[in-house]
Amino acid sequence: MDQFDPGAVVVKSGHFIGGSLVDEGASHLDVARPSDGVAYASVPVAHAQMVDRAVENASHAFRESGWARIAPRERARILRRFADLIAADTATLAPLEALGSTRPVRDVSAWDVPFTAEGIRFYAEFADKVGGEVAATDHDHLGMTIAEPYGVVGAIAPWNFPLVMASWKIAPALAAGNAVVLKPSEMTPFSVLRLAELAIEAGIPPGIFNVVQGDGANTGDALVRHPRVAKVTFTGSTRAGAAIMAACAQSGTKPVTLELGGKSPQIVFADAPRLDEVARRIAGAITGNAGQVCVAGSRLLVERTIADDLVSRIAQAFTALRAGATWAPGTTLPPIISEAQAARIESIVERSVAEGARAYCGGRRADASVPGAFYQPTILTGVTSETEAVRAEIFGPVLTVQTFETEEEALALASHPDYGLAAGVHTADLGRALRFVRALESGTVWVNRYGRTSDFMIPTGGYKRSGIGKDLGRQGYEAHLRFKSVLIDTRI
Repeated sequence: MDQFDPGAVVVKSGHFIGGSLVDEGASHLDVARPSDGVAYASVPVAHAQMVDRAVENASHAFRESGWARIAPRERARILRRFADLIAADTATLAPLEALGSTRPVRDVSAWDVPFTAEGIRFYAEFADKVGGEVAATDHDHLGMTIAEPYGVVGAIAPWNFPLVMASWKIAPALAAGNAVVLKPSEMTPFSVLRLAELAIEAGIPPGIFNVVQGDGANTGDALVRHPRVAKVTFTGSTRAGAAIMAACAQSGTKPVTLELGGKSPQIVFADAPRLDEVARRIAGAITGNAGQVCVAGSRLLVERTIADDLVSRIAQAFTALRAGATWAPGTTLPPIISEAQAARIESIVERSVAEGARAYCGGRRADASVPGAFYQPTILTGVTSETEAVRAEIFGPVLTVQTFETEEEALALASHPDYGLAAGVHTADLGRALRFVRALESGTVWVNRYGRTSDFMIPTGGYKRSGIGKDLGRQGYEAHLRFKSVLIDTRI
C-alpha cells in the first residue's frame, strides 16, 4: 500500500478490557496527526480506578482462563493464529498506524506489520521449547528449576513504532503464559486496539491482553505501581525509565525491563569499503523515521583523511529525501511526532550553533508550505564532546560530526557519559572491528552495517543509562518467567 485517504480511516477509541472496548474516562486527550497537525480523535484517560479495573480483570483472567496452564503447544498454536490474523489485516492496520504516527504507510505495509506478525510467531515457538531444567545433584537428590509466568505484566510502549514496539512487549509475555496490560503512547493509541481485537479473534482468552489509554503521569504511573502488576517492561526516554524504576521500587519492588535513550556513534575508518554505500548507510541511520529511533546513528566519528569526502556524500544522500504526509505516495522523510518535539529539535540545534557548531546542511524547519512538523536533515560540524547536540538525545534527523586520527581517539570520542545503546563500526580490518566490538560500552555493535534485521534471536538493550535487561532473543522471553528451585530427597 502506497497511499490512502486519511478522512476514510475508521478510528475506534477507548480502553480494551476483558475482550471489549470501554470508552470511559474522567477526561479525554485529543490526538493529532503529525503529518498536518489536525486533531482527528480523542482517547479517554485511564486514571487509577480504570487502571485497577484493567489489572484486576487481567489478574482474574490469568487465574481462571487457564492461559498459563494449557499445553504450551496449544498456546503456541493460538499465538501463531494471532500472527496470521495480523499479517492478513494489513489493509486495516497500515492506514490506522500511518494516520496518527510518523510511519509512512508504504513502510508500515512492507515492514511494520510483517515484522509485528513474525515477532509473535518467533515467540510462539518458545512456548514449548524453553522451560526449567534438571540440575546436577548427588545421587540421592533430584534438583530442578521450574519456569513459571509472573502473572500480570505491565507494559508501556512508545510512539515511534507503535505496532512493532507493542509486539516486543506482548509477544514474549503472552508466550510465557502471562497476562498483559499495555499502555500505548497517548500520541499513537489506536493501532494496538486493533491488535487486541485480533487477539480475541485468535482465541486468546478475554482479559489476557488488555489495553489502557492515557498519559504517563496518570495512567502509566498507576499501572507500574499497581500491586498486582508483577513485572514491568518499558521502552522510552531515560528520564521516564528512571521514574518507572523508582515507582516500581516504591510500590513493593518488581523486576523491570527498560530500553531507554541512546546517542549512538558511527565510527568510520579510512579503509571502510565502498564509501558511497557507507554514506547512504549513515544517512539512512539518522533520517529513518526522521531520526525518531532510539538506536539512531546520531554521532558520526570519521577518520580525518576522509571526513570532508564522506560528509559531502552524506549531504548528497539527504537531497534525495522527500518530506510528505504518511499517507502520501513517495514520502521518504516523515514528520516529527509533534510540534513540541519539532520545537525541541530546533532549539537544541540553535543552541549548538551558538556554542560554535556549524550547520553544514539543514539546521531548520522544512519548507513552511509543507503542513505538519517537519525538520530538515541536518549535519553539524565543528562540534566538541561538550556541544549540546553531541550530548543530548535529540530524536530527530540531526547528525553531528567529529574527526579522529587514531583508534584510541576514536574510542574516546565514542564513549558517551550517559548512553550505551548501539554503535556502528565501518572498516575493512577485521582485527580492528573485533577490538572495537570488545571495547565499546554498547549493548549492540554493528559492523559494516547499521540497524537490525529480522533476526529476532539477537537481543537488544543498552548499557549505562540506556537501559536494563533485553528485548528480543531468548533473553526477552526468559525475562517474563520466574524460576522456582526444587530439591527432592529420593531416599524417603
